[in-house]
Amino acid sequence: SWLSTLLSNMFRKKSALIIFDYLHIFFSSGCAIIRPPRDGGIRYRGLTQEQVVQVLPVDYEIEYICRGNRVIVGPKVRKCLPDGTWTDLNQRSKKKLYIGALFPMSGGWPGGQACLPAAQMALDLVNKRTDILPDYELELIYYDSMCDPGEATKLLYDLLYTEPIKIVLMPGCSSVSTLVAEAARMWNLIVLSYGSSSPALSNRQRFPTFFRTHPSATLHNPTRVQLFQKWKWTKIATIQQTTEVFTSTLDDLEQRVKEAGIEISVRQSFLTDPAVAVKNLKRQDARIIVGLFYETEARKVFCEVYKEKLYGKKYVWFLIGWYADNWFKIKDPSINCTVEQMTEAVEGHVTTEIVMLNPETVRGASNLTSQEFLAQLMSKLGGKNPEETGGFQEAPLAYDAVWALALALNKTVGPLKAKGRRLEDFNYNNKDITAEIYRALNTSSFEGVSGHVVFDAQGSRMAWTLIEQLQGGSYKKIGYFDMTKGNLSWYGNDRWIGSDPPADQTVVIQKFRYLSQKLFVSVSVFAGLGILMGIVCLTFNIYNSNVRYIQNSQPYLNNMTAVGCMMALAAVFPLGIDGLHVRNSQFPVVCQFRLWLLGLGFSLAYGSMFTKIWWVHTVFTKKDEKKDKRKHLEPWKLYATVGVLLVIDILSLMIWQIVDPLHITVEKFTKEAPKGDVDQLIEPLLQHCSSEKMNTWLGVVYGYKGLLLLLGIFLAYETKSVSTEKINDHRAVGMAIYNVSVLCMITAPVTMILSSKQDASFAFASLAIIFSVYITLVVLFVPKMRRLITRGEWQSDQQETMKTGSSTNNNDEEKSRQLERENKELQKIIQEVLCHLHFVQHTVEDV
Repeated sequence: SWLSTLLSNMFRKKSALIIFDYLHIFFSSGCAIIRPPRDGGIRYRGLTQEQVVQVLPVDYEIEYICRGNRVIVGPKVRKCLPDGTWTDLNQRSKKKLYIGALFPMSGGWPGGQACLPAAQMALDLVNKRTDILPDYELELIYYDSMCDPGEATKLLYDLLYTEPIKIVLMPGCSSVSTLVAEAARMWNLIVLSYGSSSPALSNRQRFPTFFRTHPSATLHNPTRVQLFQKWKWTKIATIQQTTEVFTSTLDDLEQRVKEAGIEISVRQSFLTDPAVAVKNLKRQDARIIVGLFYETEARKVFCEVYKEKLYGKKYVWFLIGWYADNWFKIKDPSINCTVEQMTEAVEGHVTTEIVMLNPETVRGASNLTSQEFLAQLMSKLGGKNPEETGGFQEAPLAYDAVWALALALNKTVGPLKAKGRRLEDFNYNNKDITAEIYRALNTSSFEGVSGHVVFDAQGSRMAWTLIEQLQGGSYKKIGYFDMTKGNLSWYGNDRWIGSDPPADQTVVIQKFRYLSQKLFVSVSVFAGLGILMGIVCLTFNIYNSNVRYIQNSQPYLNNMTAVGCMMALAAVFPLGIDGLHVRNSQFPVVCQFRLWLLGLGFSLAYGSMFTKIWWVHTVFTKKDEKKDKRKHLEPWKLYATVGVLLVIDILSLMIWQIVDPLHITVEKFTKEAPKGDVDQLIEPLLQHCSSEKMNTWLGVVYGYKGLLLLLGIFLAYETKSVSTEKINDHRAVGMAIYNVSVLCMITAPVTMILSSKQDASFAFASLAIIFSVYITLVVLFVPKMRRLITRGEWQSDQQETMKTGSSTNNNDEEKSRQLERENKELQKIIQEVLCHLHFVQHTVEDV
């Protein structure tokens, strides 16, 4: 008694030191009553004041109570032992560290109903351990926040401004944790939450001292990205309910998929009615769709999904895994879909769910397995139904939160001692101790009942994510993702269950259109025969060049015509060559061959015929007094005319190819759906020879050659009745000009219109060339062959030429002019004679 009184007087100003005020030990079954200290009291549990006797039974517990601003130093609760003594009588007292906690026992999320007992279980184990905080005892001071930020504000004030000082705050519920974490830095307090998932809490600038053992809602995103990469999806779509938690989660997902090279092609959101958003997904061909919404809105979404047929083997939906297992079967008056329709629409969707209970049988820091923890928790709850106990699923997180705090505080003892500090020295102005606790929590790593506990740079828990797929109306596990190790683990086969994973979009297969080979071969045969025919005609013309009849047709011009026709026919072959026969690097060379063979062939064949008809028109359609001066034919002028036309073509083609060379262009056509494949579209492609200013060059070339064709038609018409021995085949040339002009004027615009139809365009252009050449060769050379064969003129003319020499041939024109002059003189003489006779007759009659 005197010792108690002495010590009480010594510490009266700071605390009520409880030593044992009056202790009477009776040698009976029980312990003597312990008198209450000054400014304090004793709570006799289960007994009223009248029932308190001098001797208390064995195993009976009493609790000390302080009044005013006193603090209990030493054991707060003592127990009667069988030997008549009280516990902790001779034990060294531990210093207490206080944790200010807010447990939502009611409200929107009554998670404290299970999380508080779990936290108390952890505290009991921690306080009994001699290797963790041996000089300290953790005590929980908690209130019911009701998951209400307004109520939490009031309770936070009480925690901060009521003794004792709290070293850490432990809130639950995201809205409450946001309030506490934002205010805590003003008091240099660490905040460790056990039940907050809002992604907004990962903002280190806004919440610099915040940690949580409940993973952020964004923890689903690394798992989703891993699955996208696993199944080789590079294009996804999203649909979200417009709330802060889902918007933040989607922003995080967008950043992660961008880093992984995955595109979010469609992003839809809705407030209450998802109909328009689902229709937009359908219209934009979304295949891999991430849905972020609450359970009630999920039913609305999938009712619209059923109506739009946005489900089946072509589509994959990713949903949140914390819905009830039968969420799609619950009757909801806000939708007009049956349970059968909903079951059909949700079949095959994938869920990701944070693992809150370690699936493996390992003993962690608490020396308990997850199943042993559950058994003890059920005992602590007194047999309550877990499904009806708020926070039962999150209870392992609360349990591990206490262990994370205890291990972190234990880790700070040594560094603080080196600095001359102690944990009990903490106050709301001490930043050094807060920094040490922060550092210790930030490096936490241990096995808990919820899995491996480790925090990321934002203070959020990194945990496992369970992956499930709905099959046959029930969820089946297909694997899980370990965030701490960054790898996927699978249950059995790692393939997509049921079949191969669908494509992330309609696969567009680009397929080049090539010319029909049957058509190409057929046309090539005709072109080859035409070239052979041209060689025969050329050989015939050269062999019989000394025959007078051949000479009078200007055989050198005919030779040019034959060569030009063969070049035009040779152009048919490169016209039919495409990407099927040559590589892309060689295709421009083929384009050049087409252009040059057609250009030069036209200049030689048509130019030589045009020169003939132009000379005939120039000579024989002039006035009589000028005919005599121009009837003498000089062959070099004809050759020079053809040469000028040829040079114009060569220069224009060279300038074209130097300034704007031909290259490959690819024309794309409307996508086509193949039969029997719902995930593919074929996009036809067609190669063209083109240049940057193709239309300009074609306009110049077509304009120039079009004028030549029109002029040729005019000259042929004007000279249709002219007869001359110097160019005895000009009527045949006129017919050939008609043929070539008409075919060219029709073919040029038609082939431009049909350029997208490779077979029709090639057939029209090549057959026009072949017909033009065939008609030209037949009209010009076949009559000559027939005449020489039927009349045998090549023999007589050759013999006559050998006898008379070339002078006969050269003097024919001079003789013809002389005969005309003599004829005119004779006509004048006859006219004079007739006039004279007429005069004589009149004279005789007069006489």
